Amino acid sequence: MLAEKLSYMGAVLVQGPKWCGKTTTSRQVVRSEVSLDDSVKGKSNRILAQTRPDKLLEGATPRLIDEWQEGPLLWDAVRSAVDRGRRGMFILTGSAVPPEVDDDSPERVPRHSGTGRIARLTMRPMSLWESGESTGEVSVASLFAGEDVTGAKSDLELDDVCELICRGGWPGALDLTGRAARGPAREYFTAIVESDVSRVDRKLRDPERVQRLMRSLARLQGTQSSAAVICADMKANDSDTLTEDTVYSYLKALRRIFVTEDMRAWCPNLRCKTPLRKTDTRYFTDPSIAAAAMGIAPGDLMNDMPTFGLFFETLAVRDLRTIAESLGGSLLHYLDKSGLECDAIMRLENGSYGLVEIKTGGDALIAKGIKTLKSLSAKIDTTRMPPPSFRMVLVASGDFAYRRKDDDIIVCPIGCLKP
Repeated sequence: MLAEKLSYMGAVLVQGPKWCGKTTTSRQVVRSEVSLDDSVKGKSNRILAQTRPDKLLEGATPRLIDEWQEGPLLWDAVRSAVDRGRRGMFILTGSAVPPEVDDDSPERVPRHSGTGRIARLTMRPMSLWESGESTGEVSVASLFAGEDVTGAKSDLELDDVCELICRGGWPGALDLTGRAARGPAREYFTAIVESDVSRVDRKLRDPERVQRLMRSLARLQGTQSSAAVICADMKANDSDTLTEDTVYSYLKALRRIFVTEDMRAWCPNLRCKTPLRKTDTRYFTDPSIAAAAMGIAPGDLMNDMPTFGLFFETLAVRDLRTIAESLGGSLLHYLDKSGLECDAIMRLENGSYGLVEIKTGGDALIAKGIKTLKSLSAKIDTTRMPPPSFRMVLVASGDFAYRRKDDDIIVCPIGCLKP
C-alpha cells in the first residue's frame, strides 16, 4: 500500500500507534532519513524544524521524516517541496496528530491540508495474517468475487485466541511467549497513562484518571457510549468534579495518539423508513491495550466468555479494518432504532459490500448471527443498491470455514482470513 501511494503522490503520511512498525516499514523503501525523536540529534533537528524546516528535507529521495509531528512546520515545507518536485519524494511517520496551538507559535499546526500532495496511510498492530497466525485460506477478495470457502482450515483453538488478544499484534512481541509476550502491551499502556496522553497537546492529565477512563472504555468497547455514559461509569471510582467536557478532552487525546479508533456508521438504502443511528462505535486500536488496561490475562478470558466476546470483537475489527483498507475499502457499523445491529460492514470503493457478524462461536451464537444477517439483508433496498457480495459469521475458533447451502451464509474462523 505504501509503495502504491508513493507511485502517484509526492509524499505519504504513515500514521498510527507507537511500536506498530511505521518506521521499519518505511525504511524498506527510503534512501535517506531524518528523525525528530532521535536520542542524539533529535533536539537539534527539532530546533531546525522550527527555523529552517527546508534544510531537513535535503537528501536522497524517498526521504523519511520520522516523528514529523515534533516539528509541525515540516508539513508545509514538504507540501511546498512536492509542488516543485515529483512523485514519491517523502514519507512522514507519526504516532500523534500535532498539537493545536496558536498561529503565532513556532509549533503551530500546518496551514494546508496536504490534499493532492500528501497521501495518508494508517498503520495498526499486525493482523493475524500479517503475524503468521492465520492460515490465510479464506481470501476476502475471493469472497467479493463469489468464490467458495468450504474446507478452508484454521489452526487456532480458543485458548490460542485468548493469548493473541492479550499479546496483540505488536511486532516486538511476535517472538515472545507467556507473560513476556504481554510485556509490550503493558509497557505501552504505562507510557500512555504517564506521558503520551499529556504530550499530544501539552496538557497535563491525571494518570489515575487516564487509567480509569481506559478501563471504562475497555468495559464499553464495541458500544456507542457517549461521553456522558463514560463519565457516569468513571464516577463510580472518581470524584464528583469529573465532567463530560473533561472526559471528552481525554477521549480526544487518546484518538490523536491512535490508542482508540472509532467506527463510523453505515447508511444503506432501506426498503422501510427505519431511522438509523449514526453514532460511532468505540474500539481500541488493538485488543491488547484494553487487556492491559484491565489487567486481564488469557486465563481470565477463558473463564469469562462474555468478557472474551468483547475483546474478541476488538481483535476481529482490527483485522477486518486492515483487510478492508488493503482492498481499497473501509469498515463500517450498522445500527437502527429498531435495535437491529450488524457488527461490521466491509465496503469497497466500487460500492460492493459484505456483512459480517462477529461471534465467539457455538451453535446458539452462530444462529443469532445468521438471524441478524438475514434480517438486515431483508431491509436493504436492492433496487437502489446491490445485494451484499457475501454474508459471514466470523467466529473465534473452529477447524474449518464453510458456506451454508440453504442461505449461502459463510461461517468462518478468524484464523482463516487474509485480504
